Amino acid sequence: MSRLAVYLREIRPTLTLAAPIIVGQVSQMLMGVTDSAMIGHAGTVPLAASAFGHNIFSIFYVFGIGLMIPVSIFVSRARGAQQPAEAAEYLRHGIMAAVVCGALETMAMVFLGTQLARFDQPPEVLAMVKPFYLLFAASITPVLIYLVLRQFAEAMGHPWAPMFIMLGGVGLNALLNWVFIYGNLGLPALGLTGAGISTLTSRTLGALMIFMWLQRDPAVRAAWPRRWLGGYSIARIKEMVGVGAPASGMLLFEATAFAFSGIMIGWLGAVPLAAHQIAITCASLAFMVPLGLSIAAGMRVSHAVGAGERARLRPIAFGAIGLGLGVMAVFAISFGLGGRMIAAWFVHDPAVIVLAGQLLVVAAIFQLADGVQVIASAVLRGITDVRIPALIALVAYWVIALPLGYALGIAGPFQAIGVWTGIAGGLAFAAVFLTVRFARLTR
Repeated sequence: MSRLAVYLREIRPTLTLAAPIIVGQVSQMLMGVTDSAMIGHAGTVPLAASAFGHNIFSIFYVFGIGLMIPVSIFVSRARGAQQPAEAAEYLRHGIMAAVVCGALETMAMVFLGTQLARFDQPPEVLAMVKPFYLLFAASITPVLIYLVLRQFAEAMGHPWAPMFIMLGGVGLNALLNWVFIYGNLGLPALGLTGAGISTLTSRTLGALMIFMWLQRDPAVRAAWPRRWLGGYSIARIKEMVGVGAPASGMLLFEATAFAFSGIMIGWLGAVPLAAHQIAITCASLAFMVPLGLSIAAGMRVSHAVGAGERARLRPIAFGAIGLGLGVMAVFAISFGLGGRMIAAWFVHDPAVIVLAGQLLVVAAIFQLADGVQVIASAVLRGITDVRIPALIALVAYWVIALPLGYALGIAGPFQAIGVWTGIAGGLAFAAVFLTVRFARLTR
């Protein structure tokens, strides 16, 4: 069999595993899209305030995601080695990590909420953002618990139920937005604060639903913990932190680059910030497809490592990267040709629509690099290579993306478009060097 045929053979099982994960990721992102669209119809300032709140929340959320990543890696590896008791222990330790991390992050966000004026955002944005921001802070723990349980289900080869639970959460969030943002069913119109209430409620119920489903699913019974409290292993915690901390740092470098890019755009005014929120929402929605592919590819690489099938590592990884490139090319064309039309779905302000359309053209350019870097990152984590990739991410986002964005957009004449161009440069650097790293380690 030719090398190309070997690579193509691995695409189908990756896509089969990835399909429900992608739908679940898109559904999760649709919750943010729904929020942006429904808040946008309440006004430009509420939309800008939601962008500011999301920017800060994303830093804490992504840090938590990185610490939870070892659950999918080690559960997949235990499943490949046919050790269900080990999978159960990684789930149990992951839930403990989610609760501790979520509580600490919520406290940190509450403290930071007293310092929001230091970010030098428009006064009208600061005047309304705090209740929304605090409600998002309270949602960190349930969303991390959901993430751990979802990763466990997917790593055990059962990705469909989490997908349906997330779809249900999107519908519930939209319904609650309709009630709380606009003041329907006899309740007062709470605007941006209502969106925060909807998100917190939806995330909490989602975590509860997936736990109840897994507890009753006979397919994962052998790997379901017999107890939840006590008896934690220091060695296992160190093992998980050894992977999770660098992975968290890697994701954090990227997330903070995007978040601080949004803060820099906030220095330019409410209109650029609202346009940024629309464009980043659309780009993030597209990103869910390669993200889903990356999750599937990372788990399949971990499974192959556990099963001792090293020859499958490169076919799995590069098949997924090729598939991701094809999908992101479609999104790039859509954003490049239809940017203004897409922006008009979110808001009626002509100035916001024009600028968001221009930002989506830049997003079209970096879609390909974004798809490659996220898949390359995941397959490197699958072979537990996390420290050098974290260094690559640091250079990509904090040495290239942010300084270049500031030079072009804040110190230079290009404003929001310049900031986004800096992001594109960082993503391109990460895509090239992470892919080369994996190729060298799997020769």
